Amino acid sequence: MNKQDRLKVFIRCNQCGENFILRGTKEGKGTYGTGFKRCVCNNENDFNIRSEVEQPPLP
Repeated sequence: MNKQDRLKVFIRCNQCGENFILRGTKEGKGTYGTGFKRCVCNNENDFNIRSEVEQPPLP
């Protein structure tokens, strides 16, 4: 996987259960650049985060 590959990042808040699906890139060891800051419940730290490589659109 190339550093600039676009990822689909799935974020789930462990406090309220809200789910977010964002596009981003892998920035470093275990971090993703998505612009996500905090949940609607003001949680900034307690999340389950997973990612998968985003498939290019079909022609």
